[in-house]
Amino acid sequence: MSTTPARSASSPSRPRMALLALATGLALAGAGFAPSAPAQVRTPAAVGVGVDIPYETFTLPNGLRVVVHTDRKAPIVAVNIWYHVGSKDEPAGRSGFAHLFEHLMFQGSEHHDGEFFEPFKQVGVTDQNGTTNTDRTNYFQNVPTTALDMALWMESDRMGHLLGAIDQAALDEQRGVVQNEKRQGENQPYGQVWDKLTRALYPEGHPYHHGVIGSMNDLDAASLDDVKQWFRTWYGPNNAVLVLAGDIDVATAKDKVARYFGDIPAGPTMAQPAVDVARRSADTRETMEDQVPQVRIYRAWNVAELGTTDIDHLQVLGNVLGGAKASRLDKRLLHDDRLVDNISAGAYGSQLGSNFIVMATVRQGVDPAKVEAAIEEELQRLIEQGPTAEELERAKTSFRAGFVRGIERIGGFGGKADALAECTVYDGDPGCFREALANVAATTIDDVKAAGAKWLDVGSHTITVVPGARTPLAEEPAVTPAPFTPPVPDPKYRTTRTDVDRSRGVPRTASFPELKFPEQQRATLANGTQVILARRPEIPVVQLSYEFGGGYTADQGRTPGTASFTMSVLDEGAGGLGALDFADRVESLGASLGAGASPDGSNAYVSALKEHLDASLALFADMVRRPNFEPKEIERIRASWIAGIGQEKARPSSVAMRVLPPLVYGAGHPYAIPFTGSGDEASIARLTREDLVAFHRDWVRPEGATLIVVGDTTLEEIVPLLEKHFGDWRGAGSAPAPITVPEVARPGAPRVFLIDQPGAVQANIFAAQVIPPTNDPASTRFDMLNTVVGGDFTARLNMNLREDKHWSYGARSSATGTLGQRPWMASAPVQIDKTAEAMAEIRRELADLAGGGRPATEAELARAKAIQTLSLPGAYETAWSVMSTIGGNVRFGRPDDYVFQRKAEVESMTVADLAGAARTIDPSALTWVVVGDLSKIEAPVRALDLGEVRVLDTDGRPVDR
Repeated sequence: MSTTPARSASSPSRPRMALLALATGLALAGAGFAPSAPAQVRTPAAVGVGVDIPYETFTLPNGLRVVVHTDRKAPIVAVNIWYHVGSKDEPAGRSGFAHLFEHLMFQGSEHHDGEFFEPFKQVGVTDQNGTTNTDRTNYFQNVPTTALDMALWMESDRMGHLLGAIDQAALDEQRGVVQNEKRQGENQPYGQVWDKLTRALYPEGHPYHHGVIGSMNDLDAASLDDVKQWFRTWYGPNNAVLVLAGDIDVATAKDKVARYFGDIPAGPTMAQPAVDVARRSADTRETMEDQVPQVRIYRAWNVAELGTTDIDHLQVLGNVLGGAKASRLDKRLLHDDRLVDNISAGAYGSQLGSNFIVMATVRQGVDPAKVEAAIEEELQRLIEQGPTAEELERAKTSFRAGFVRGIERIGGFGGKADALAECTVYDGDPGCFREALANVAATTIDDVKAAGAKWLDVGSHTITVVPGARTPLAEEPAVTPAPFTPPVPDPKYRTTRTDVDRSRGVPRTASFPELKFPEQQRATLANGTQVILARRPEIPVVQLSYEFGGGYTADQGRTPGTASFTMSVLDEGAGGLGALDFADRVESLGASLGAGASPDGSNAYVSALKEHLDASLALFADMVRRPNFEPKEIERIRASWIAGIGQEKARPSSVAMRVLPPLVYGAGHPYAIPFTGSGDEASIARLTREDLVAFHRDWVRPEGATLIVVGDTTLEEIVPLLEKHFGDWRGAGSAPAPITVPEVARPGAPRVFLIDQPGAVQANIFAAQVIPPTNDPASTRFDMLNTVVGGDFTARLNMNLREDKHWSYGARSSATGTLGQRPWMASAPVQIDKTAEAMAEIRRELADLAGGGRPATEAELARAKAIQTLSLPGAYETAWSVMSTIGGNVRFGRPDDYVFQRKAEVESMTVADLAGAARTIDPSALTWVVVGDLSKIEAPVRALDLGEVRVLDTDGRPVDR
């Protein structure tokens, strides 16, 4: 399934491993644009960070640039291809074309009749996706080493042999999917902001003036001829970069890449647009209404482009200003003045020009003008005085730590392959991240001041979003693009002969690497805690997770939300250090720590750089053993927490997750609480410090707990450190008795609950019921059945509602892991006028499967087996994935070799097993929750006659009508 990070300030930092943020963006258009002073171009410098991504490169005669990085830790290869084309390259009247084409390239090709995903699912692909932004389109996947030929055949077939497979039906299908993706984004609270910002920050005619996903009118106007010309223009090998990272060497890469890609002719050499930061000469502003619970302020500037020292210095400035828990804006607006519930600041890099964005969610009852004034004061103070030496060093350490953690992954979003590809596409140098790292490491106080003064003076655009009615964004009518004839390909490019006979179809993968899981070593601390160590020395990082009881179920007899609230406050000051000082200390060590709760347990975790392991463990021990629970911090977090509940109620998916549990389990059940774990406003309002202290005393205790350690350490090294910091810790009083979760009966008939979301352009559909617990002997069989019905892109629900009918951007099903009966649900956001029809399709799919009318087939079973087993060699690439798996084993009482046992069970499964598992689903006992505009969905849903229909508010209370 493809996604579009596009230009959105809420997107995570990406290719430059937290050094150069993902090309996210906004845009604000407004008054006068003035020529900007050119940004200083980076000059090479020593990395000086002790870590690197070694690589080798070569270029085929047809212009395809190839970068190879060898990493033998797992028998997988990341295949990542970037095409240097994005929304900036779209002609007037064809906005959204690059993103539409990203979707089209997941259809079949001339020699593969079927979904692009299919052959990959058969070999256990992981981290497969595609994305489009303003500047480039990329496709990526991790495959077992033995499946590399298949992956290269597939990528080369769609690069060189796609046009014959694109017909009107394929265009219509993916156009519908993209339009639902657009609706899905705009249907979220604040979801219209990014389109508004883009139009405002950049003048009409600028390549960044329109959003990546485009307009409905332009998408509707796209013709098959338009599509084919777009492909011929942009998707030649000479406009692409292929990165192979992982279990591969350059000699193998040269042979295989030449074999599969060498005979593809080069395309036109298209000029890239000139850098145009679009520096603005005046500050502008606008106010917009949306169905939101709180005022939110967005302030954005157009700043220096990628590849400059200025953007590196602005990254540092952003961290100091609002990119860390102990940042200036957090201290002033969140802690001291308490004007906001959250705030952030940062630079988001793009090819032609970047954005610097400050975003603040205003606390209820606070004048937004007061927030804006405080932001301006802190920004100007930072520009005039610069950061302190401590702030500067903290920011540098944070960047380095982010890079170290990021390069653990070879592929996926932001992995090593992504970093190499981005640098090659934008800078022509796969190692440009080295200069970025070096620039950050060398940044001075004066550099930060100069960057701020140069770029963050005037020219910002501010959007204030206030609660009100949502108005659909007006779209300009599509226009006919100007005639365009692509240039003739450069004669310097040539093809090479190949022995690949594509008429034989996709290469078959005959063998697969064996599953490997780290050996687990054990020790017991003096405090009674069991230690489990899995050594992973690939990067100098050690991660720990202290596993306790006392999840959401421990709220029984307590105030709802106690477990989540208590665990979330652990890192808000500990060991006598206040919240800001504690956060500052954590960030100065490059550590990351926190705590949380789940339905049946809780945990506290830390990720530490090896060089600061002892000091990081000291802070971790303070957090776990000696949280301050300061009243002023409790009150601050309480206000933000309650505001967060309001945000949950405004989002269609999270309001359903709040309302569903009591409907499925019944009032008073331990699981009859919001799946978010946040409780409700009234309960959080009455929580006391004593409540938190009592929960911590009862449930965060060493006896019977497990401490999981994964990373670059040994038992001989880590146990003495753990004894030093935790050995003398003892629980106070008697430990609570284990919590028993009672069974509940399913309803005797289907029930339908509607929640109104006026003005919604989509309806969010959920169908849920209880199934046996995670540790039930049949749970693996049900999980396999779920893979068939909705647990994968190629599952029935998604292929029906997205790929066949293109009513939805994605339909899925899943079951949460619990010690008691699991909640299983199917879900789909669908266009509003297809709500009833989509519900009927979901019910039909479930009835056909459960009733045996359309049982799981041998082909579906084989695909599910491949998804569940062949992906395992690549599934444990990161320390976090290993730690999470061990944590699940601890929670559910599984043996150390559970991953091997489960693999064997899956491999022996039959369609008869799936038929038995299908009977677990009872379509006549489903609980439906649908969030949408009742004026458009209520009558059609009632006409379905699925069961009794009731209308609820966002708290799950009946609405009198």
